[in-house]
Amino acid sequence: MNGNLVITIGRQSGSKGNTIGKKLADSLGIKCYNKELLTEAAKHSGLCKEVFETHDEKAAGSFLYSFVMDTYSMGYGTSSYVNMPINHKVFLAQFDTIKKIAQEESCVIVGRCADYALADFPNTVTVFITGDEDDKIERLMELHNVTAAKAKEIMIKNDKNRSSYYNYYTGKKWGDARNYDLCINSSKTGADGAVSLIREFAQLKAEQMKAREK
Repeated sequence: MNGNLVITIGRQSGSKGNTIGKKLADSLGIKCYNKELLTEAAKHSGLCKEVFETHDEKAAGSFLYSFVMDTYSMGYGTSSYVNMPINHKVFLAQFDTIKKIAQEESCVIVGRCADYALADFPNTVTVFITGDEDDKIERLMELHNVTAAKAKEIMIKNDKNRSSYYNYYTGKKWGDARNYDLCINSSKTGADGAVSLIREFAQLKAEQMKAREK
């Protein structure tokens, strides 16, 4: 495996996960991929970007997870892929793009099951960002210029979509601490504090890996 450091960030809606990802990437001098991943996946898959935006982090339950991954292992040229629902084509294209990016550069990737896609990459640090409900609602009120009630509605809908997407395609539970290297409550640390914690943890993990290799 190459020596690229890739930090993946799962996040609850309103928890400042995207802000933390961008700040973290800037502090390390590397790229942060969030919506940018959709552009890259569209470029490499031949599907238009609007398709990725429409189906971004949304699961479809019409086909079994195992069928999707079996098709991935067989390749995009098979009849199974051609006849696959668009949701699954979007997932596979993103899955492939995440692996490609990780092979080519150190980076931060926000959402989109990146921790699962890079499970075999030893230099990956997987993080999940949570927050206190009041703080998340206040954040969403500012972002969308809406009332507290509407912000809560947005939060619940976003988290439901992300949870369904992650659970469906990975077979694991979104937000379960056992699936991540590090879980942070950004309400307690602030965005900058979260960045510092992630950087320190990444350094500690790298040191532990080197120690085991000796």
